[in-house]
Amino acid sequence: MAAATFTMKPLPIDLPYMPLVKKPLPAGRPREWYIIHNRRLKAMRLAIALLDSGVWRADQADNRKIRTTAELVGVHPPSDITCHMVRALMRYSR
Repeated sequence: MAAATFTMKPLPIDLPYMPLVKKPLPAGRPREWYIIHNRRLKAMRLAIALLDSGVWRADQADNRKIRTTAELVGVHPPSDITCHMVRALMRYSR
């Protein structure tokens, strides 16, 4: 009897199984603090996703690669500043 073989293409990114519980941000800070805080969180998520997909060096992650990864992960497209932060995180993580 011949066994059926299925070839599944592996996902390049390991998607999270459960979303993290969100806590409210502290009140009373200037608006710029919240913007930078959320930008850093987004940059960290994208850097982790890029590392999971096999992009190990900052010079491999151009803006187009970062924005494509953001689309795969389900994050809004990052700005140029956020893309720069992603590369900085990847560069200084060693």
